[in-house]
Amino acid sequence: LLSQFDPDNTGYISTEKFRSLLQRHGSELDPHKLEVLLALADSNSEGRICYQDFVNLMSNKRSNSFRQAILQGNRRLCSKALLEETGLSLSQRLIRHVAYETLPREIDRKWYYDSYTCCPPPWFMITITIVEVAFFLYNGVVLDRFVLQVSHPLYLKNALLYHPQLRAQAWRYLTYIFMHAGIEHLGLNVVLQLLVGVPLEMVHGAARISFVYVAGVVAGSLAVSVADMRAPVVGSSGGVYALVSAHLANIVMNWSGMKCQFKLLRMAVALICMSFEFGRAVWLRFHPSAYPPCPHPSFMAHLGGVMVGITLGVIILRNYEQRLQDQTLWWIFLSIYVIFVLFAIFWNIFAYSLLDLKLPPPP
Repeated sequence: LLSQFDPDNTGYISTEKFRSLLQRHGSELDPHKLEVLLALADSNSEGRICYQDFVNLMSNKRSNSFRQAILQGNRRLCSKALLEETGLSLSQRLIRHVAYETLPREIDRKWYYDSYTCCPPPWFMITITIVEVAFFLYNGVVLDRFVLQVSHPLYLKNALLYHPQLRAQAWRYLTYIFMHAGIEHLGLNVVLQLLVGVPLEMVHGAARISFVYVAGVVAGSLAVSVADMRAPVVGSSGGVYALVSAHLANIVMNWSGMKCQFKLLRMAVALICMSFEFGRAVWLRFHPSAYPPCPHPSFMAHLGGVMVGITLGVIILRNYEQRLQDQTLWWIFLSIYVIFVLFAIFWNIFAYSLLDLKLPPPP
């Protein structure tokens, strides 16, 4: 095929040959994908198209050079917007809704709509939510308490939550997400991560969303170990706040392109819910402890999650179907994150003894 359309082996094919291919095989393509290919042909003023871009497009891949060609082109998508299409099934309407919830450009929404197959489904957010609810119910039965479980004398004896005296047990920096302060804490986290996390995973995939979530969780516990050294940590707020803050920041940065309904109202509701949950955490942290001298869980994990969301998270959500390795900002923010993690590890090894900090006794 390369020798037929690129006999001189230049790595490019002419737009004329490209158009003849589209005319010959256009009926075999998804209509929105055909529209994108025509936009690619019309946007190129040099009369040639990169052959690798053509191969990537036909195999459902999109490169940075393809995206730049589309964005810099003069052709506008001529057919009606995806939102105006009628006669869609329930599943098609759901996919269209998710596209408008998360993607700022019509060309991306159409590409996603034609490419999404629900295979695999958004398994990560659903699985992590089920596990968190299961652990909460188990603790509720064991402690015979579902509201403010954190005030139970036996609560801290669980092997999953983070405690400053047990910070050498590395798994606690991650497994604390399966322990919640009470049903009010769990409820807000579950609602936010399902309403925001599932659509994001449907668009960006489990690998990217799980990375943002886990990075927020780890940053949250490490932030507590650095900034609130005497407090334990519970709850999945670090991961939840990473996803929600990344999504909200992406909406703000692409405000004119986002076509989700009532976006201002929904942003306000999300911020109110986050502020309420954060305020609850601050109140609980400074409320008299049920097991002195150990304080109630820290709220710093929320802030660690937000910082991950508006750095790594924004880069991931901004680049739909793009290779993150090609993004300079991705490497900058990833380097900052790695430096913070290394700093926090050394802090945990040396700072506690150097500061001669008096920690609460182990549970």
